[in-house]
Amino acid sequence: MDLVAAMLARELPAVRGPVPIEPEVLRPRFLRPLTRLSRLAHSRGAYNAERALNRYAWYPLRLRRVQNNFDVFHIVDHSYAHLVNYLPAARTIVTCHDLDTFRPLLDPAREPRSVLFRAVIRHVLKGLRSAVMITCNTMVTHDAIVKAGIRKPEEIVRVPYGVDTDLIAEPPTEAEARADEVFGRDPSAINILHVGSVDPRKRIDLLLKVFAGISKKLPASRLIRVGGVLPPAMTRRARDLGVYDRIVTIPFLEHRLLSSFYRRADLVLMPSESEGFGLPVIEALACGAPIIATDIPVLREVGGEATHYCSLGDIDNWVFTAIRVLNSRGGELASQRRAQGVSWASQFTWSNYANRTAAVYRWLASPEFRFSPGSKLEVE
Repeated sequence: MDLVAAMLARELPAVRGPVPIEPEVLRPRFLRPLTRLSRLAHSRGAYNAERALNRYAWYPLRLRRVQNNFDVFHIVDHSYAHLVNYLPAARTIVTCHDLDTFRPLLDPAREPRSVLFRAVIRHVLKGLRSAVMITCNTMVTHDAIVKAGIRKPEEIVRVPYGVDTDLIAEPPTEAEARADEVFGRDPSAINILHVGSVDPRKRIDLLLKVFAGISKKLPASRLIRVGGVLPPAMTRRARDLGVYDRIVTIPFLEHRLLSSFYRRADLVLMPSESEGFGLPVIEALACGAPIIATDIPVLREVGGEATHYCSLGDIDNWVFTAIRVLNSRGGELASQRRAQGVSWASQFTWSNYANRTAAVYRWLASPEFRFSPGSKLEVE
């Protein structure tokens, strides 16, 4: 979500039109009335209390003071949709990445939560329902919002994300040096990359099983993870599978460094059970890396025909497909697939994202705008 805000701030001023767009990122300073005290500095409870105060009290108060200063407000993270309740809703849009935030209300049996927690989520959902328009990154999310009865189709605009130009450009020297440290220069090594957090929906457990299966066939393989440190349960599983010593974890990388990792990878794996967009899929393709992703609608939409897909729980097929891809690296088929991926990814740019989003802004800010079911905006 921070990436979306940063890319809009960077790209919107360059969008052509009758009136220039002058974006301003509203990100109030995070106040720390509790953890600045030495006895609470490391208290998880105190930090969580501060997060709640900042998100649900101080942030709304800050916005109330500036609600007359802008033509359009854009909340780029649906989990902050409650802010619509403190802004002029007729001039506020929300970008909804997925419906995971609202699962305690939409599917309480699957994700039961406390009465207080559900009340907070209901407050957020009220804001999402009140915004004049919703933008989303895929048709999968669009259809999910409609199916859940949250908004009507004509109140939602699909605006796909982009690939950062830092990933497409030639990697800087420091990026190549960092990649050398991690990947080395041994031509016999097989480097498998995973980019993502350790959130349960990323299915790190399946990633480890797939990697273990690959390692049995190709002992020279290593798994390089860019994301959070493995939680204790996953560390134990990696040890039990006998692959812990062949896993390299990089907690965080800037995009200009990440590009070198994608370019050096022999294969990228993405076994997520759900995604709002699946940015690593399009990033890998843009860098010419082969990728295997879970066969779910959202990743099919993003990866197109340039991506290999496997069913979530079919470990044997994941391993079989990975071995086939790895054994064909360097061949003509691999070159064709790489070119196909780069071509497919070229349509996903942040400049396109900014242009389409600007069309929404201008539509809402125009004096003639009157929202009605017959006024659906197309930005494709």
